[in-house]
Amino acid sequence: MPMNKSARRLASIAVAAECCDVSTKTIRRYIAAGRITGYRIGPRLLKVDLEELDQLLRPVGGAA
Repeated sequence: MPMNKSARRLASIAVAAECCDVSTKTIRRYIAAGRITGYRIGPRLLKVDLEELDQLLRPVGGAA
């Protein structure tokens, strides 16, 4: 089954934290603050959309 462009790239809290070089606690804080959406898979497993994390990135300094 082919994936379409709008498909979510879901990752665990640990993987998301590693991708952003932050702690898992930071990812959980982002979810609690509403900065990103957490998706519950079953009773305990929580995942986040990596696209939402990418959207948090902002250039700083002399970037055009």
